[in-house]
Amino acid sequence: MAITTKKRKILKVFNKLQELYKEMENEYQKHANLLGLSCKNCEDNCCTSFFHHHTYIEWSFFLYGLSLQPESIQQNIKKKAASYVEQMQKSLSQGMSPNIMCPVNDNGLCMMYDYRLMICRLHGVPNFFMLPNGQIKEFLGCFKSQQLLKNKNIPFLNRTPFYQKLAALEQEFIGNTSLPKVKLTLAEMILNSPPKKLLLC
Repeated sequence: MAITTKKRKILKVFNKLQELYKEMENEYQKHANLLGLSCKNCEDNCCTSFFHHHTYIEWSFFLYGLSLQPESIQQNIKKKAASYVEQMQKSLSQGMSPNIMCPVNDNGLCMMYDYRLMICRLHGVPNFFMLPNGQIKEFLGCFKSQQLLKNKNIPFLNRTPFYQKLAALEQEFIGNTSLPKVKLTLAEMILNSPPKKLLLC
């Protein structure tokens, strides 16, 4: 009964996360359309961008999605994740920002598209978010977005409400548990695991 209750609780929050992801995608697409931005035939690839992720709920949801893949794909992704971390550590030790292909990218396509994390869904278009102290941080988007932005005056995507909703889901997910803050690349998330009680797989 306890396991069933745990799974039900986790699935409920995962469903809310998927709804939030849909909101993000709709807002992203609206801004991309205004800008005329498309990833099709792009000579660059955002999947080499160096990002840290910060929530247990996204970490657990991604690992759940990974657990649904065939064993051969799981092992291939884990192997590439290990290689990514090794190269990342080497770049950082040399004072360079890593520029390495994401371990779930296969020939330009994301093998975990439905389970990709927030930053993967919002990166690209011009956007901003407001910090709790009122400071606003702006990002001009990918290089293609920046080129298109020169000739157009369009509103920036506001990431603030998405951060707030994700933070609320994170709190619902972990409850009153005191846990270390998350600051991991996707590759590190693949090779590690959040507390077992937060895992559905």
